[in-house]
Amino acid sequence: MTTECSVHEIIPVNAVRTWPLPGSGETDGRWQALIDISRRDVVVGRLTEAHADACAITHELDSPGPQPQQLWGVWAAQPPRPVLRANPHGDNALLSGEKMWCSGAGLCTHALVTAEAPEGVRLYAVELSHPGVRVVPDTWHGFGMARSSTLTVSFDRVPAEPVGAPGDYLARAGFWHGAIGVAACWLGAAVGVADRLLNDSGSDPLRRAHRGAVDATLYAARSTLHSAAMEIDADPENQQAARIRARRVRAVVEHSASSTLEHVGRALGAGPLSLDGEHARRVADLTVYLRQSHAEYDLADLGELLEQR
Repeated sequence: MTTECSVHEIIPVNAVRTWPLPGSGETDGRWQALIDISRRDVVVGRLTEAHADACAITHELDSPGPQPQQLWGVWAAQPPRPVLRANPHGDNALLSGEKMWCSGAGLCTHALVTAEAPEGVRLYAVELSHPGVRVVPDTWHGFGMARSSTLTVSFDRVPAEPVGAPGDYLARAGFWHGAIGVAACWLGAAVGVADRLLNDSGSDPLRRAHRGAVDATLYAARSTLHSAAMEIDADPENQQAARIRARRVRAVVEHSASSTLEHVGRALGAGPLSLDGEHARRVADLTVYLRQSHAEYDLADLGELLEQR
C-alpha cells in the first residue's frame, strides 16, 4: 500500500505543469491523463487533479502558479462553519481561522484557498510553510481516501496573495471545466475497480453479464467525457454552457462509477473486498470520492439551468 510520503513523491508535479489547459484544443488528452493516473491510484489521481486545476486557475486569473517541485492544493469548500477570514494587509491579506476539507494537508507546499474578505469570498494563494499554518489532527476518520490527508487546517495571520478579483474564481467557465476534471478521476478510479472483473476469465454466465454491464457503462462515461472535451475546445469561454455541461458529465460519470461498484461487488462477492487489500482500498476510496458530488442537489441545479435556457 502506498504511504502518505510516497503519495507525494509519485505525483507528477512537474509534468502536470506542461499539460494542455482546458479549452486549449487538447482537453481530451488532459482528462485521459487524469483517468490513467486515477486508474492506478485513486488518491494520487485526486491530488494530481487539484494540482492541475491550480495550474489552470492561476493561468486563467493571470497569477503566479505552481513552480517546479511544488505541490498545490485547491481548498475552496465553503461550509457555514468554521470560517476562514481574510483581513486586508497592504495589497495582500492575512488569513485567520480554520478551513475544512483540505486535501493534501501536510503534503502540499502551497494552496489556493477561499476566504471571507470584507468584499466577499475571494481566492488567495498561500505558502503553507508559514508557521501560522497548522494541520488539525484527527479531523478525518474514514478509511476511504485516508491517504489523501484531507484534514482541517488552522491559519493564524498567514500571508496570502489575492488571485483574481472578488468573484472571479467562480465566474470562470474554467471553474466548470475543472469540475469535469474531477469526473475524469472518478472514471479512472472506476476503471481501476472494474479491472478486477474485466480481467477475470471466469465463464459463469452471470459474471459475464456483470462484465458486459460494466464495459457498457464505462464506455458511455468515456464517450461523454470525449464529447464534452470537443465542446469545450470549440467554445471554451461560455460560462452558462460550461455549467450545464459539467452538471451533465458529472451525473453521467457518477452513475457509471456507482454502477461499476455495484456490478463488480455483485459479480465477485466478498472475497476481493476481504482478501485483496488493493482492491478493497480502491473501492473504499472511490466510494468516498464520489460523494464530492452533491447528488440530487446537483441534478436539481441542472434542471433549473435547463428551465432558464
